[in-house]
Amino acid sequence: MISLGRQTNLFIVIGKRLKRKINVYAIGGTAMMFLGLKESTLDIDLVFENQKDRADFKEVIKSIGYEEMNSFKIYGGRENRPEMMTLGDERFDLFVDNVVDFVFSDSIKKRAKQLHQFGDNFLLKIADPHDVFVMKCATYRTKDLNDANSIVINTEVNWDLIVNEAKNQKELGRERAILDLGYFLEQLELKFKAPVPKKVLDELWRMLKKQADKKDGKSGR
Repeated sequence: MISLGRQTNLFIVIGKRLKRKINVYAIGGTAMMFLGLKESTLDIDLVFENQKDRADFKEVIKSIGYEEMNSFKIYGGRENRPEMMTLGDERFDLFVDNVVDFVFSDSIKKRAKQLHQFGDNFLLKIADPHDVFVMKCATYRTKDLNDANSIVINTEVNWDLIVNEAKNQKELGRERAILDLGYFLEQLELKFKAPVPKKVLDELWRMLKKQADKKDGKSGR
């Protein structure tokens, strides 16, 4: 597990070693620690704006001992898997643009208001808790339901914002976004009795039916 203190010290070292400015977005447990929603995390989840930024970041963490790991072990054959780096029981999950089945959209970037700078060159923007929630639906590992439940318990969730981002994802070409979010919310209810409003699930399933009917209409032409 990685504590906030350990993560912060690690980022300071990285910031000092980077040779140019890089803007990075924190999601997952990394963002949750900065938002005060979690005390430690299993991995450091970061999203980069381009392949060059990720490659330069990887070179820096390689220089302090991290080694590459096959992401198939964690994410299986899912698309847009991160490149992963490990050192002991610490791990970086490094994404570019897409987080598995979800696009790291402009709206998500705009909502990332909290900013931290480490050294001269490492600028870290913290994803809004609603978008951390949505990305949990995208990665959907064992711990993601636990983290999503923590967000529901400890923040005032704007469910409309979450549904609207699912709509946005669909418009960006992620056809499964609505289905994945609906299933994730159902599992959250079943496991934790999370107070997911019925109208939210009803809206998602209505959107999903409309999406399916539209496909059937096209295929029947």
